[in-house]
Amino acid sequence: MSADTSGQRTLMDSVRPYLEKESLAAFFLGMSSGFPYAMIGATLTTRLAQDGIDKKTVTAFTLAFLVYNLKVFWAWVVDGVHLPLLGRMGQRVSWMLLSGALVMAAVANLALVDPSADLGATVLAAVLVGVAGATFDIVIDAYRIETLKPYQLGTGSGMSQYGWRIGSAGAGALALVASARYGWSAAYLFCALFALPAMLTALALGEPARHRDPVGKKGVGDVVASIIGPFGEFFRRNGAWLVLAFILIHKVGDTLANLTFRLLFNDLGFSNDEIAIWDVGVGFWAYLIGIFIGGIAYTRMGLKRSVLVALVLMAVSNLSFAALAAAGHSNLGMAGAIGFENMASGYGGVVVVAYFSALCDLRYTASQYALISASASVIGRFATGTTAGGLIESMGYVNFYILTTLLALPGVVLFWWMGHSGLVDAAMGTAGEDKSDADPFA
Repeated sequence: MSADTSGQRTLMDSVRPYLEKESLAAFFLGMSSGFPYAMIGATLTTRLAQDGIDKKTVTAFTLAFLVYNLKVFWAWVVDGVHLPLLGRMGQRVSWMLLSGALVMAAVANLALVDPSADLGATVLAAVLVGVAGATFDIVIDAYRIETLKPYQLGTGSGMSQYGWRIGSAGAGALALVASARYGWSAAYLFCALFALPAMLTALALGEPARHRDPVGKKGVGDVVASIIGPFGEFFRRNGAWLVLAFILIHKVGDTLANLTFRLLFNDLGFSNDEIAIWDVGVGFWAYLIGIFIGGIAYTRMGLKRSVLVALVLMAVSNLSFAALAAAGHSNLGMAGAIGFENMASGYGGVVVVAYFSALCDLRYTASQYALISASASVIGRFATGTTAGGLIESMGYVNFYILTTLLALPGVVLFWWMGHSGLVDAAMGTAGEDKSDADPFA
């Protein structure tokens, strides 16, 4: 089945894949994938802001996310290096257990630092969480893509996003509530347990059915092939460079805006309880609704139309925060802005992740998805860490969020052109085109 086949299906046919074991596995994988992001994202931003750290320093901490963008340089290890002892359990399972343990240790380390006493140690601890979290993501993404059948990519990506949101929002909410009662150190230690769902899922299901080992004897030549092969295969495809250009620019505005929301809320005088209710609470349910709509849209509208709609919605959603900044402290305004943004992000997360998953060759899943996912936010994260704080101080929140909306438009135009020129289909990988597992609803 082609990744862009929309088919005529009943609503029940569209919902049924959500209940299959592969999609349920994607849900638990997503839970563990989301929590390290929250630990060095919104949660750390709130922690630093409450410790009186200035805006430029706080936004500079988002550079810790750049570690996720560098994961492409060691993703080949997850594909090509067999772990001693643990490796007997399988390539993906063994790496899932190791990387999960590293994430728990890194979060525990971040729990023990004091930003107000030693900012340098806090930076190092955040970077270590980023390294461990990025490695965990490499394994989780490969396990998810290789576990899902081609027809499940939309719904499986949706379930993964459900899990991601529950993991990130759950860890974020737990951190806020626990920090108010027991302090930030205890809060981070509690949240380290969110690594367990992915580890237990891998133990329960074992190696993915569609995993293909890219190398055999593991000699020097094989190791070199495992490093070069994934990128050579990808860039030999027709239109691969334009696809990469789209991946690089499509999320610049969205990333730049998302990593500054907690600064806006802090400056508008929202309390931790208000943030937990309106940002985490309303945002959580709106995101889940968006994910469900995205999964249905992907199966009924097809890849190209559903992705194009997602790009438009994610661009426009930034304007809601310009309106909130102009309105000031308003719980209703925050609920509306967060609700719209999270619904658009949930919808977009499903269809865009499904598209990116379909771009992978099953021989190099970890390496190629690492390249794709790392490229998807590198420009936005770098811009946030180096310029966001200064832009907000110089032009104000309203103009800043209008700017982020404009920055999203080139990605919309480029994908529209790629769809009409046939490059979206030409650059597809075997994860999206493999015909070994037919869609039972087609």
